[in-house]
Amino acid sequence: MTTYYEILEVSREAILEEIRTAYRRLALKYHPDRNPGDKVAEDRFRQISEAYQVLADLEKRQLYDLYGDAGLVGLDVSGFSGFEDIFSSFGEVFEDFFSFGRSRNGPDRPQPGADLRQPVVLTLEEAARGLDTSLTVERRVNCPQCGGSIAEPGRPRQTCSRCQGKGQVSQSQGLLKIFNTCPDCQGAGARITSPCSVCQGAGVIKEKKQIQVRIPPGVDTGARLRLRGEGEAGTYGAPPGDLYLEVCVAHHPTFTRKHQDLYYRAQISFVEAALGTKVEVPTLTASTCLVIPPGTQPGATLRIPGLGLPGLRGKSLGDLVVVVDLQTPTQLSEQQKQLLQEFLRLKDTVGLDGFTGMEA
Repeated sequence: MTTYYEILEVSREAILEEIRTAYRRLALKYHPDRNPGDKVAEDRFRQISEAYQVLADLEKRQLYDLYGDAGLVGLDVSGFSGFEDIFSSFGEVFEDFFSFGRSRNGPDRPQPGADLRQPVVLTLEEAARGLDTSLTVERRVNCPQCGGSIAEPGRPRQTCSRCQGKGQVSQSQGLLKIFNTCPDCQGAGARITSPCSVCQGAGVIKEKKQIQVRIPPGVDTGARLRLRGEGEAGTYGAPPGDLYLEVCVAHHPTFTRKHQDLYYRAQISFVEAALGTKVEVPTLTASTCLVIPPGTQPGATLRIPGLGLPGLRGKSLGDLVVVVDLQTPTQLSEQQKQLLQEFLRLKDTVGLDGFTGMEA
């Protein structure tokens, strides 16, 4: 039996946007107006509409994935009684992509401004302590002269005579009335006889603005900070969009970051590892002394609490994790070689137990 996924020609892992895209493509292909008198196309059109009705609904899709057709028993997914029923259920899809039915956005309808995105690169030290900085943002704002109305002040706009202010013109095609954007007013519903002299009728101008930003301590690459109202201007009184700062923390030459912990690789000789030693370990602000216990093995990790990065929203500090690397000498004097050979002789005499050391 053909599944709804096969009908829409998508995989079972398809996201909603992929399902919507597939439906639009197939609905346009098999629409009755494009296939007059074709019963096969009409039946196919009903199938893809039914499939979309199920797969675009999260609850219905989950039931279908778990139980197949049995999971949809009692739900209204049996198809449509007629094409008016289809257009009622999927009006949004057809309006957006086929212009069937009236546009939901009438002339001069307020539209919120677009969001903006701007990358912010921080050093690891800046990410640890937070940063107060100033950013230059280029965006479109409402024209100061016309206030976004696009007309010269004092020169009113005239209602479009072709569409009578509706912003659309219609024509009948088969069962449907097709609405298209008015070619005279470009959907505005009015004609501008005197465009604004400052913005040339665009309603907006470009502006560079300095914005003071507080980046909190503990941010990491991939974090997004939202500044409300700092995006581009809306139209006809609608609010502006937002500005999203996309954080990237630059590579550090000394430390590796894993969430709130910092990792540092300390290099010591095998003699220091065997006997124990003290090493100076750098931190993001100064340095500290760390005791390496006797018998430390290569790759052993030693934690220094509280010397990592702060967590967002007041979480506690991470740790500084020191990873021990052993350095093997490459140039030995004759005396050093003799001592190592004596060490090997003693190792054979004492046995392996005395050289097991500590676990990493």
